[in-house]
Amino acid sequence: MTRISSQISTLVLSFLLSSRLLLSTVFTASSSSLLPRAFSTHTLRMSEEPFRPREKLVEKQKFFQSIHKHTYLKGRYDKITSVAIPAALAATSLYMIGRGIYNLSHGIGKKE
Repeated sequence: MTRISSQISTLVLSFLLSSRLLLSTVFTASSSSLLPRAFSTHTLRMSEEPFRPREKLVEKQKFFQSIHKHTYLKGRYDKITSVAIPAALAATSLYMIGRGIYNLSHGIGKKE
C-alpha cells in the first residue's frame, strides 16, 4: 500500500512540476520527507535574484489586481494600443472603402 501511494505521490508531483503549478507553500517541513530525493525542496529555489526586487513585484501585482478594469486596459499605454490604434485603423479602412464605392458609382478614375 505504501509503495502504491509513493508512486501516486511521485506521479502527482511530477505532473505539478511539469505544469508549473507547484507552490512553495504546499510542502511544509513535515511533508518534505514524503518527497522523493529527485524532487527535494532545494531544487525548487531560484539560482539567482530577479531583475527587480520582490517587494516591487508584489507591489505592482497588488496594484494591477486592485484595478477594476478589463485586463487589456490595465497598463499605462494600453488605451492607445488596445483602443486608439484599432479604432483608427477601422475608421481609415471604412473611409477608404466608402471613397472607393463612391468613385465606382460615379465613374471617377475610370480609364477610357
